[in-house]
Formats: sequence, structure tokens, C-alpha cells
Amino acid sequence: MHLGAIADDFTGATDLATALRERGLRTAVVIGDNDIPAGHDAVVVALKSRTSPVAQAVSDSLAAADRLDAAGADRLYVKYCSTFDSTDEGNIGPVLDVAVGRAGVDRTVVVPAFPANGRTVREGSLFVHGTLLEHSSMRHHPLTPMTKSRLRDILAPQTDAELTEIALDVVRTGADALRVAIDEAAAGYLIVDAETEDDLAVIAAATRHLRVLSGGAALAAHLDAPAEIGTVPFPTVGPGRLVVCGSASAATRAQIADAVARGAVARRVDLDAAASAPDTEVRALAAWVRSLPDTALPLISSVTELADIRRDASVTAAAVERVLSAVVAELVSTGDVHRVVVAGGETSGAVVQALGVSTLEIGPQLAPGVCWSAGETASGDTVALVLKSGNFGGTDLFTTAWEAIA
Repeated sequence: MHLGAIADDFTGATDLATALRERGLRTAVVIGDNDIPAGHDAVVVALKSRTSPVAQAVSDSLAAADRLDAAGADRLYVKYCSTFDSTDEGNIGPVLDVAVGRAGVDRTVVVPAFPANGRTVREGSLFVHGTLLEHSSMRHHPLTPMTKSRLRDILAPQTDAELTEIALDVVRTGADALRVAIDEAAAGYLIVDAETEDDLAVIAAATRHLRVLSGGAALAAHLDAPAEIGTVPFPTVGPGRLVVCGSASAATRAQIADAVARGAVARRVDLDAAASAPDTEVRALAAWVRSLPDTALPLISSVTELADIRRDASVTAAAVERVLSAVVAELVSTGDVHRVVVAGGETSGAVVQALGVSTLEIGPQLAPGVCWSAGETASGDTVALVLKSGNFGGTDLFTTAWEAIA
């Protein structure tokens, strides 16, 4: 295996897998502690650890690293969100600690930049479409509100490792000079500036000797690939469609509005019912989908505007995840739905787990960091899934995604 990777949520896993597949690597996503499949150049283990307790995130990540190593992975990639979603008590630092410690190395790079989606790093600070992270919509994320922009300030409360910033002018002197800077820096985590794909290509070339890498998906798109490009055929699935949105991000809200304007039929989850009578709400939503014409595009969302977000956001989010994932599992099991677009990392994880999917094969790319994937459910049904980070994808994604697997 050329590369083994650990992703801290399910959308991040398919995001990374998309980049690796585009690079020419035969790539699969393995859900949680399921078996590592043979015959792939890269395998990404998808965990639901971004917001889990630190001890659990570390334990799950270590177990995944052990399994990837046993399967023959040459290198380990620790994948986190390009907006560095975390808190002072968060998991990025502790997971990096265990990854480098297990590998017996003393350093790795920290490269969340994703230029194609507007995430850039300059002078050690993360920007979203030119705005400092702390002033972006991520400041209002219900689970990981980002109130800092300098990456070392985010990481410092999470790890005792030395944090070194490597500036853009060093990156732009070329791969050889950057490798020297990486090797001569103090042991620890090296936060590397990057604003363009060319910058990421230089970083990838300068870090070929590192056994452990960390970053968003964009860095992986520049890693070395085998001489022969291989693909795994994407399976044929039935026509039934569904969009479910647990994300409250501005991008997802715009995608919902665009889909409705283009004819999608939308319904919001009853948040009170989701918390107090989830089974009843699941039955109501499933019955609503079944009542629609076969040509309809049903869309179920948790919110449509910021005012819909409650103060008890974490509790509400968990209830919504349970309801949305149960609705998808019900409709797939009865053959009413075969293709599902899921918006939101936590919701995507809940959906995949509810379906009992163990491995996802990566299919056509829809946008940077967004792709179709396919897997077999616990009951033996084949389902096609888009597991989309809330902030990713074009405004028309919910209505155009289906064309790629028509």
C-alpha cells in the first residue's frame, strides 16, 4: 500500500480519497474498525473523531494506524479539516502526538491549506476566501467555533510539541531549500504556509522523506503516485434520490435555497420531535418521501437559515443526526432510495454507520473535495453516496450531482 490515512470525519475521508483517486491511486475508504481491503494503492480509514473525547480520538486513531501498518502502508497521512476544526480541548494535537510517536519520528508538517476551496495559510494564519478564520462563518460553527486564526495558537493548548512556522518565502525558494528548513527545524510540528497549488506541490516534493504527513486533502493531491494509474469501476445503482442536510453552514444553506428554486421539494426536520419522539419523526419523514412522485428530488434539512440554530446546538445536532441517518437507512432498506447526497461531516458519519457500510469505493469527482462513493449496506444493498463537508461544493450541487452517475 502506497499510503495509509486516518481522517477525523467521514466527509474528510472522502475528500482525501477524492484527491488520491485523482492522483491515480486506487483508493478505498474504510469505515471505522472494518477490515482493510487488499488491492488498493491507498486506504483512508474514516473515523468519527473530530468532536469525540480526546482519549477516544487518540485510541481510535492509534488502532487505525496499527491496522494500516499491518496492511503494508508505506506512509501515514493524518487528515483534518482545511478549516482546522478544533477547540482548545480538541483532537488534532493529541492525534498528531500519537501518530509521530508510534512511527518513531520526531517531526511532521501541518498543512491545512486548500486553495481550490479558498483555504490558505500565510504567516502561520489560516484564511478562508481571504478572511481570517476567526472572522469567517466558522466562528459560528455549533460544535467547533473557530475564534483564532494562527495555527500555532490553536495547536498550543493541545500539545506540548514544539511549533515552528515556515514562511511562504521559504516555500517559494523551492523543494530543496524547504526540505533543508524542515530538517533543520526543531523537532515538533512544522506549520507551513501555502496559498497556491504550486506551493503545495513544492511542499509535497520537500516532504517525500517524511513517514508521517498531516494536512487537508489538497496536499495529498500532489503526492507521488504509481507509474500505472488504476481505477475501480463505479457500480450501477437504482434511480431513487434523496438529499439530507445536517450542516448549518452558509454554503449548505445556499445549496438548499438553490435546489428549492430549481424544483427540489424540501422539508425541515421538526427539531422538537427529533429530540422528544425521534421514531415518530423518522416515520413521518420517510412517509413524506414515499408520497412524492418518482421524478421529485426530496430534500430534508435541519436548518435553512442561521435563525434556525438553537442555543443547545450540540444536543439538537445529535438528535438531527439520529433522525436523518435513520430516515436514510429506512428508505435505502426498502428500495425507495439508492442515491443520497449528505451535507455535513457529523451527519455523513451517522448515515454511513446507520447503513452499516464498511468500505466505500471512490467514484466521480463533483467539485474539489466532493465526490460520489459507493458501498454495500449491512443488508447487501448497493448505495451511492456523496458525503459533503458543509462548506464544500458549488451552489447547484444538489441538483447537478446526479448527472455524474446517470
